[in-house]
Amino acid sequence: MTRRPRRNHSPAFKAKVALAALKGDRTMSELATQFDLHPNQIKQWKDQLLEGVAGVFDDKPGSKEPEIDITSLHAKIGQLTLENDFLSGALDKAGLLPGAKK
Repeated sequence: MTRRPRRNHSPAFKAKVALAALKGDRTMSELATQFDLHPNQIKQWKDQLLEGVAGVFDDKPGSKEPEIDITSLHAKIGQLTLENDFLSGALDKAGLLPGAKK
């Protein structure tokens, strides 16, 4: 049995398949044959559609705040602080900072 290469389906195709499964006029086996997919994949997309459908009628679309990675922000602050300290020390030694002794 030859393995088929991995396929990436567009969101529009996934929605089309999930809506066809939601209609219920054909069996999963028939849909799998029609769309050349595994029935488990169709069931998964149908479940995702049902989970996300409530978001369509949400009063505040897009109100979800993006998650902020505090650890990476602290690391970046530390890195920039070190760079600042290094550069100010180097400029001070070179006498290029205002008020530096010559």
